[in-house]
Amino acid sequence: MSQVATKGILALAIVAGLAGTAFAGGFSRGDADTDLIYEDGAFNMRTGVLYVVPHRGFDTIGGAAATDSDYTNNYGIPSFGAKLRVSDRFSCVGSYTQPFGASSDYGPQSQMADIMVDIASGRTPNAVKSAGFETNEYGATCGVNMEAGSGKAWLLGGVFVQDFDYTEVKTLGTLNLRDKGAAGYRIGAAYEIPEYALRAELMYRSQIDIDAEGTFRNAVPLPTPIPGVFVPVGTPFASTGSGALPQSVELSLQSGIAPGWLAYGSVKWTDWSVLQTLDYTITGIGPNTKDFFWRDGWTVQGGIGHAFTDDISGTVSLTWDRGVGTGADIMTDTWTVGAGTQIKAGPGALRLGGAVSYLTSGSQSVSDGASFDATAGGDWAYAFGGSYTIKF
Repeated sequence: MSQVATKGILALAIVAGLAGTAFAGGFSRGDADTDLIYEDGAFNMRTGVLYVVPHRGFDTIGGAAATDSDYTNNYGIPSFGAKLRVSDRFSCVGSYTQPFGASSDYGPQSQMADIMVDIASGRTPNAVKSAGFETNEYGATCGVNMEAGSGKAWLLGGVFVQDFDYTEVKTLGTLNLRDKGAAGYRIGAAYEIPEYALRAELMYRSQIDIDAEGTFRNAVPLPTPIPGVFVPVGTPFASTGSGALPQSVELSLQSGIAPGWLAYGSVKWTDWSVLQTLDYTITGIGPNTKDFFWRDGWTVQGGIGHAFTDDISGTVSLTWDRGVGTGADIMTDTWTVGAGTQIKAGPGALRLGGAVSYLTSGSQSVSDGASFDATAGGDWAYAFGGSYTIKF
């Protein structure tokens, strides 16, 4: 395939990220924009945001028809990357994104079901009202290349720092835990032949262990060993927590298949089985756990792109993500259809994309570690976003 026939086709590959999974398995959100390493230019910068609207609600709660609204909340995923080409053989990217996160609010029917299970089990009623966490990743990834046959071989590697901020509101009070920063790394290899828009990349991202500290503030008076004396509402209790967020390995491929056409795909394994529980201890109250009991996740994506003109290209993709839930919650398979376009505009390029995900039906049960029995039917999630790239 000639360089004229493939002109502009490499731009299609970077659109695929926008048109990917709208509701990835587990708590996955954004990926560091390391694709900038391969792009032309002495200095490249890209910034963008993807907004996700998941609609996941219960069909039944405790065997009765559910009346609560959706428990999942909308969220945005920011992304920033800046590349500096030190030489023709060496480039580095500084990046920011939010790799993991979650946010849920539970209605009165869910809370009552939670309380009834506590009472039946002889525990103090303590229903979850809302729960969620955010992470921020700040990273630097470098790549060195060398001539290999008719293309280039790359070695990739870098480090990042990721924080963790968890908040859970329950009947008895609010728990907040924070890990201000844990270090991780990514390492990979790639081979590309730009003339044919061909690239194969294997990238590993390390596990992050959480070692968090924070406070619990009670929402109701708590009894003390002294009869008739209670701890006032809002009293801070020192708290600690620990857990892990998973390592992952991703293999991605792309190749020109005809003049102006590109095919691409990826397979990603995420070690979600590392997240069995989030363990925490509240001083003066005792230890507790947030149960997940997840299994490993697999994400498979395939797509095709086309350069309509030198200035406009587009892509469509199909993604399957294996659900990681085992019954302690409802994390089922998802199917996503995505589309995106790249338009050269001003001094750079504008990317726009959207996706629709179908979340398959599932159930959770107390016997599998859930707070209450519930089922969910097929639901939908939507995502849309954009980014802008400039280079010098």
